[in-house]
Amino acid sequence: MATLSHAIHAFQAGGLSSNEFLAQVDRVLSTDKTDYTQLMEVLSEEHTKFPLPPEVYAEVHRRIEHLAEPEQKKGVGTADQTRMLINPGAIFPPEDAASPTPPDGAPERIKGVGETIKGRFRLEECIGFGGMGTVYKALDLRKLEAADRNPYIAIKILNVQFRGHPKSLIALQREAKKAQTLAHPNIVTVYDFDRDGPMVYLTMEYLSGQPLSRLLHAPDFRGMPYADALRIFTGMANALSYAHERGFVHCDFKPANVFLTDKGQVKIIDFGIARVFRRSEEEVEATVFDAGSLGGLTPAYASPEILEHVEPDPRDDVYALACITYELLTGTHPFGRLPATQARNAGLRPQRPKNLPTMQWRALKAALSFDREARTASVAQFLNGMRGEHRLAMPLALGAAGVATAALLAVAVISYWEPSERPETLPASPDRSVATPAPTPQQEAPPPAAPAQPAAPATPPPLPVLSLGAVTPVLAQVPCSALTASVSGPTLQVQGYLPERFGIARFKESLSAIPGVTTLKTDVQQVSDDKCSVIETLAPYWVRNRQAGRLASIQMRGTGTDLTEGDSLIVDVSTPGYESYVHVDYHVLDGSVVHLVPSRRAKAHQAPPNYSATIGTLAGWTISKPFGSELIALLVTPVPLFDTLRPESESRADYLRAVEVRLREIAAKYGQDRIAVDLVQITTHARGR
Repeated sequence: MATLSHAIHAFQAGGLSSNEFLAQVDRVLSTDKTDYTQLMEVLSEEHTKFPLPPEVYAEVHRRIEHLAEPEQKKGVGTADQTRMLINPGAIFPPEDAASPTPPDGAPERIKGVGETIKGRFRLEECIGFGGMGTVYKALDLRKLEAADRNPYIAIKILNVQFRGHPKSLIALQREAKKAQTLAHPNIVTVYDFDRDGPMVYLTMEYLSGQPLSRLLHAPDFRGMPYADALRIFTGMANALSYAHERGFVHCDFKPANVFLTDKGQVKIIDFGIARVFRRSEEEVEATVFDAGSLGGLTPAYASPEILEHVEPDPRDDVYALACITYELLTGTHPFGRLPATQARNAGLRPQRPKNLPTMQWRALKAALSFDREARTASVAQFLNGMRGEHRLAMPLALGAAGVATAALLAVAVISYWEPSERPETLPASPDRSVATPAPTPQQEAPPPAAPAQPAAPATPPPLPVLSLGAVTPVLAQVPCSALTASVSGPTLQVQGYLPERFGIARFKESLSAIPGVTTLKTDVQQVSDDKCSVIETLAPYWVRNRQAGRLASIQMRGTGTDLTEGDSLIVDVSTPGYESYVHVDYHVLDGSVVHLVPSRRAKAHQAPPNYSATIGTLAGWTISKPFGSELIALLVTPVPLFDTLRPESESRADYLRAVEVRLREIAAKYGQDRIAVDLVQITTHARGR
């Protein structure tokens, strides 16, 4: 069945004209049972990856909005409505065209790009939408007349389903009032709110730049260095901390609500459903309106407590901030964009980002806790942890020796700082002579010094304890690799794949230098440079699969991994404990990839949970040139990778690009833990060797 995402992809690829695209959107919306919020999420994500033309984006957005209207207000039949909307003149009427009064029962016409609100604000570009409204860049005609150097503002128009809510105007009024009290460099400036007939809107400063969501969802984004991410999450944290000090929780903090300006500023927008968590006595009344009841939440970043409608708390924003920080560092959501309640119930745990120091990882992991009581208490505390800042504290329980040592340290410190006041007490040192004044008659000569006692033998320092935290950064430095490690006491065991150019000897040397390693066990295979693209694309899923106990596996049947021209290629595969789709690809030495499953010879590839099968006995694959070192990859996904069969053989580069995009989509919807990869490397020879 066609989906909104498929229609957008077809249009972006040039396969559909604007009118054909809008007609297909209408067909999808008439048959797709997905709710309004999910459709808006799909539109936002696709627009973030590859922006649609502003007028097309705005039109698709308006059509989705109509789904939220009560059925009795839709008026005209589906066929008439579709025909009317396909007419470009009807979609984008000229600004000076008369706006006829819609007949009774007809849907209210929604203003868009090119039209003017309140005779003052001309909508020039759709720049996004939040949980409660669509945001446009608008020209303030009054500022223009006054020759203002910056006549542009941003204007948020309340969405249809909120506009029909009896308390929607109250929601926007409260938003404006709240936002106006939050005057901070990292929070967008809000001007005012008003209405134009049934249309309710909010005006705010116009920002030039891009939402953080566009950066995070870019096809080539794989995370950024810690130093670069620090500036962004510091700006976010400062804004949230400021709001929390004034009694507000954002409650819908997400990448789309973070804006990166062209001048390098970080701005938080849309405190639209922020709710007071410290209310004064005057505000505590049964009739206080809670804008969060309108339902404008983004589940991927909402804490379990927000999703379960528990009273808001600053720690809810801490959870959202930690999710975004994790994405900044890794390029992926810590729980595959699953709602926190689902991730919690599935027992998911975030994987440690590569190269993140131990202290920062502890801070990030604590902030991602599903339990509010165990979660980091404040944004300021989270930021301190992510910066590596901590306070040194004396242990609460000290033995007698510890107390004595502490006392001696205190005396030493006092003596060190007192010489300027009492220079006579400064001890002599080899490079500094100090005159000792002769005793006066009233003073007694000091007693003779006691004979020096032999120094106690020095206690050898304790041996360092081996930890995975020390191993991970070393593995992360190996390019073109898929590696996983385990630690047992002082023994380190590593398995996986690394490039030939790095070398086994150099690899073992770097591992042996890790503090605490006394025994090193390696089970690694070297891969040639031409296989780097395969390793880099599949490594995250291979590592997860190995860490989970190799739930999906592939291995050669009978002859092992050393094969000769004419030998049959037969493999045994096993699948995880859920229904899945099996894909087996042969990455050939010549830069191509041959699809073994699914293919014209082996179309069936859906497997039940915990399934084992032998592949190749019926298809009849045999080894042929070119010969050398080659990879066979097993890829298991919860849904098919592609809607149709791909060519039996194709360019590896083209295929991996398509796979990379598709795996991100699947991971975003089902979670990365539902994708499993296993690899087997074989060596092939010509006959007669």
